[in-house]
Amino acid sequence: MKTLPIIRVWLAPFFVAIAAFAAPLRAEDAVATTAAPWQDVITRQIQAFRDHDAPAAFSYAGLGFQASFPNAETFFVAIIQSGYAPIMESRSHSFGEFKLIGDMGVLQQVKLIGNDQQLYEAVYQLTEESGGWRVQGVQLMQPNGVAI
Repeated sequence: MKTLPIIRVWLAPFFVAIAAFAAPLRAEDAVATTAAPWQDVITRQIQAFRDHDAPAAFSYAGLGFQASFPNAETFFVAIIQSGYAPIMESRSHSFGEFKLIGDMGVLQQVKLIGNDQQLYEAVYQLTEESGGWRVQGVQLMQPNGVAI
């Protein structure tokens, strides 16, 4: 599995969270049959990226991201240059397992099919902020194989 670059905002907590995600999920941690509220945020941000709608994509980023960039366009360009084009150019996505982290955090697996028919996997870290669930980081990976 090839790991693609990660935007470096709050890396230490993100890597601790990824390590926590590697632990087995318990039934109370994941509910596969019910859509979770943060999944809507992920879907909306992915669609905003697909639509090249920088302000909308930026609005779903956490306060740490928003404070790190002077505006939505700068954020959008940084995402493209950091290797996240497979998300922006994806044809479809679906949700895998998730793991709750405390009362206000979650790690969510997302599977994507790129325009190139390649498979991609992402782990989104989100926290619940005053304005709702927001993306704090994404680790994008490319497993072996192609979509059919």
